[in-house]
Amino acid sequence: MSGLPKLAYLTGEYPRASDTFIQREVAALRDLGHEVLTCSIRRTGAEHLVGPEQRAEQARTFHVLDTAKSPIRLIAAHLRWMRRPARYLSALRLAWRTAPRGLRGRVYNLIYFLEAGVLAAHLADNRVEHLHNHIAKASCTVAMLASALSGTRYSFTIHGPDIFFEPQHWRIDEKAARASFVACISHFCRSQLMCFADRSHWDRFHIVHCGVDPARYGTGARDGTRLLFVGRLAAVKGLPVLIEAMRDLPGAHLTVIGDGPDRATLERQASGLDVTFAGYQSQSAVAETLRDTDIFVLPSFAEGVPVVLMEAMAAQVPVVATRIAGIPELVEDGISGRLVPPGDAEALGAALRSLLDDARLRARMGAAGRQKVTDEFDIRTEARRLSQLFRGHANGAPTPPIRAKEVP
Repeated sequence: MSGLPKLAYLTGEYPRASDTFIQREVAALRDLGHEVLTCSIRRTGAEHLVGPEQRAEQARTFHVLDTAKSPIRLIAAHLRWMRRPARYLSALRLAWRTAPRGLRGRVYNLIYFLEAGVLAAHLADNRVEHLHNHIAKASCTVAMLASALSGTRYSFTIHGPDIFFEPQHWRIDEKAARASFVACISHFCRSQLMCFADRSHWDRFHIVHCGVDPARYGTGARDGTRLLFVGRLAAVKGLPVLIEAMRDLPGAHLTVIGDGPDRATLERQASGLDVTFAGYQSQSAVAETLRDTDIFVLPSFAEGVPVVLMEAMAAQVPVVATRIAGIPELVEDGISGRLVPPGDAEALGAALRSLLDDARLRARMGAAGRQKVTDEFDIRTEARRLSQLFRGHANGAPTPPIRAKEVP
């Protein structure tokens, strides 16, 4: 396909085991014909390279901090942009003006400005036409400043929920004002951004789901006893509530895939229960585990629209999740799974028991879940939506709807 803008993707750490949806999005855009350079502020740790896909992506990724640590390359990059003093000083003022309060905030934004000079030089050297960021925190600040230095268009995908806890700290209003467009992962997410952005910018906020490849997920032998959780082992995921609920589910086995700061505490809480902590696993290993899973559980206190729920639903596994944020846009209570109040172990346990005791209900919800993901969360369709936005801004095309029903 000709006429596709050359893209660069930037995140704080890429690739990460917990952010495989970004890797899938990049791959889908490449399949559409886009050349996509991947950039990462920091080099990911070995614990995130859980398969050959991650190792290959890390090898081809440009690492901003690694380059910026070279005084010669750092100075050369900024001397390059100083040749346009008005633009350089304007970008520097932007870094100062959008810094979080206090000396620490100023220092960090000046560091981001130094990183932005290095990133902008890399984009210019590679003739990148559009820079896209995921997450919208510190790495998005670097993206915004790199755009200001180089004139390269930029956009970002905003997820939440934590960025909406500190919207002024991360200056999502300014980032949205300067971006060509913002991809919001749900209507709920878009509405939260609208709370803080100028109304004149609302029409550039589009709904682009994170997605999965439904064809990657199949079904295997299921006996009605196996529960699965996949995610970071941190307080926000609500795992203590699930472990408490397990005490009233005799005969059920829970597998926990993931790692994080709360692992040791959770293992102590689960002592004596039928719970296996499996650590980080590759995408292929998660897909294989889902084949034999009866119910997927996500008892989170705060989420965006969890990709792990999409993966479970694609594998025809009924899900039990909390009724928060954008989750009801994916999971319909009583149709593709059950939604329960966050923090309520009794309600969570009751929902799990109702599914464990009814194989026909599990099968019906599993089929409905796969249909939902196929219709609205297929990564290939969502990548086409993104491609339409990238192409439109490159060619000056009219602004598409918030969420186009059909995409080319």
